[in-house]
Amino acid sequence: MSKYLDPVTVPDPSALRHVQRLLDVADPYAWGADSDELFVRAMNESNSWHAARSPFFASLLTESGAGQRPLASIDELPRQPFVHANFFKMHEVLSVPRDDVRVHVTSSGTTGQKSQMFFDDWTLGCGQRMVARTFDHYGWIDDTEPVNYLLYSYQPRPGLNLGTSFTDEYLCDFAPVRSVEYALANTGAGSHEFDVFGCVRALLRFAEEGSPVRILGFPAFLSFTLDRMRELGLPPVTLSPRSLIVFGGGWKGNADRQIGKAELYRRINDQLGIPDDRIRDGYGSVEHSVLYLECERHNLHVPTWARVLIRSVRTLEPLPLGERGYLQFLSPYITSVPAQSVLMGDLASLHGPDECGCGLPTPWFQVHGRAGVSRNKSCAIAAAELLRGK
Repeated sequence: MSKYLDPVTVPDPSALRHVQRLLDVADPYAWGADSDELFVRAMNESNSWHAARSPFFASLLTESGAGQRPLASIDELPRQPFVHANFFKMHEVLSVPRDDVRVHVTSSGTTGQKSQMFFDDWTLGCGQRMVARTFDHYGWIDDTEPVNYLLYSYQPRPGLNLGTSFTDEYLCDFAPVRSVEYALANTGAGSHEFDVFGCVRALLRFAEEGSPVRILGFPAFLSFTLDRMRELGLPPVTLSPRSLIVFGGGWKGNADRQIGKAELYRRINDQLGIPDDRIRDGYGSVEHSVLYLECERHNLHVPTWARVLIRSVRTLEPLPLGERGYLQFLSPYITSVPAQSVLMGDLASLHGPDECGCGLPTPWFQVHGRAGVSRNKSCAIAAAELLRGK
């Protein structure tokens, strides 16, 4: 079993008792009244924790009016103040001493404004355990056979602390490593280049070897690899049926070349032989490091350790199911930075579990794109620039 399933302990077991209980729930999709009550208590503890340690959040809590009384029920979650994700691109705010920071990661690539996020031991271990439990739920933690990895992310180099690179590295712990290839190769000059021919050679070798393959990272670059294979006149290959693809990072910066998810998955099946139920997309961010993973019907379900609200782009008032607005994430797990409630720049809609039909009891959301145009660049945008020679 993965070491990332091991127990982790909150910094203050007395002050964060319900946070510990919530994040100790092993089932990533436990849902219901008891889960809601525990979540609210944990959020109140998280608010108190950050208000006592971050002058910024203490002021935000007071000015929003939410500091006058704690949340009384799950229906009061819209009272929870939020921080816009872009705030972390311009400010470093901590709720722990810098000496307690275990990992510092950024959201951006070679250029652009970067979100600065800091993780203490609990936040880091807890975030990784959430991912491990989600993988374990689907039976993807498997130590029976070594795996060939193709990572559509940045090859590590000294000083590189990108969140996407860090995440893909530890995802390699969930199955033994036979080999690792990187799509965004380190040039040795402080930059990275998309090595499309290296990716093609890796896939051909993987097919010949017959071992399971795990492909992780940006979907755009796998799509471009499949394009190049067709342009080269290469016939389809058949990767091991135990292979797995988990995407993250989106198509930002490549909208003009983006194809629909269903079309991409069909092409993967046609050209690589990986079945639909072994291809999943995930949503996450440095500012809110909770994994939202597609179910077998390719909908992004909310795990028990988080909640999602949709807010109006005009009034910021909460919207009902099915309506589009700003995506707000809430989770009390983070103790290092007051990011327990983050408003993203993405437009999304929230849907009930009955609209999916996969059997999971939690709601799910659909991302409809970015709101507006900004100079801020995510990992995916910075990676996209590598394709354009920037």
